[in-house]
Amino acid sequence: MIRIELDEPSLGATRIAISPLWDAFCSLHLALPHRALSLPYQDWVVRAREVLREDDRTHALRLLTDGLLSFPDFLLPRPVGATSIEAELETVRATPADVVRAGVAEHYAGLEDHPQIRPYLANPEAACGALADAYAAYWEGALAAHWPTMRRLVEDEVLIRARTFATEGVDALFAGLESRARWTPPVLELTKHIDAQYRAGERRLLLVPVVFAEGCRLYSTDDPEVLAVSFQARGAAALREPRPDPADTGDRLGLPLGRGRASVLRQLGGPLTTAGISDRLGLAPSTVSEHLSVLAEADVVTRHRIGRSVYYQLTDTGRALLALLSGEDVLRAVS
Repeated sequence: MIRIELDEPSLGATRIAISPLWDAFCSLHLALPHRALSLPYQDWVVRAREVLREDDRTHALRLLTDGLLSFPDFLLPRPVGATSIEAELETVRATPADVVRAGVAEHYAGLEDHPQIRPYLANPEAACGALADAYAAYWEGALAAHWPTMRRLVEDEVLIRARTFATEGVDALFAGLESRARWTPPVLELTKHIDAQYRAGERRLLLVPVVFAEGCRLYSTDDPEVLAVSFQARGAAALREPRPDPADTGDRLGLPLGRGRASVLRQLGGPLTTAGISDRLGLAPSTVSEHLSVLAEADVVTRHRIGRSVYYQLTDTGRALLALLSGEDVLRAVS
């Protein structure tokens, strides 16, 4: 268990950052042969496992998945604002030799002869270059095609979390972080295989939304000023290949609203953009926009703008309608 104490200055310094490289790292663990995957990842993993099995360029990634429970930050740098995989891989390539050797000494003491660790001591520059090349090959084969959708999901997460923090406070921000996190003011507890405790003011907290967080929880500790932690971004179902929606004569919501509007309405468990709903349903954005306009006119959904994006969410009327036609307790649904 990791316990992070957060006082008022610490909360004010908390930030959220996007990292395609952190998503790639987590997805590696989700692609391991023994993993049983939930539905959002079952289409994706077929190609990912093929890339890891058949592309020899990914060989250097085995150090990240061979069961070692700890790893130095140079293998997965802390996000610093770059949102492109290319920029993050340049950071990996440019890791100074003394940082590499210090990281190996701290995290892999006694394992210097491990075949995956030895190259980092013998020739740090070449080893970091090979690691960056391996990341790039894996990204190209397994993730590049999904990144436009993934980027929308994590950007939506950043904007929604920022708005939640600003309008509802820290309790709302941390309370809905994910199932493996528990906020008991002033302590944030994170489920992890190690035990660690941080006092208020020791380090600034950096939250990193990750689409593939089901693969593992990342916890970056080498930076003396920043503690970076990953969490699950919502909407991972958008990774699934679009499937035909068979006729369902028992669809009580689809009968009065139409199947298209009903499917849009069901997606709005939290604020989403037109593009986000489009990703999840495999519908054209123009079609989703048309459905949302009708639902907004009926006061079933409401819209609000954050930056350049417009987010839609259910009104009390929409929640009641959804609950009623799904056979749920309406009073409980709108409370």
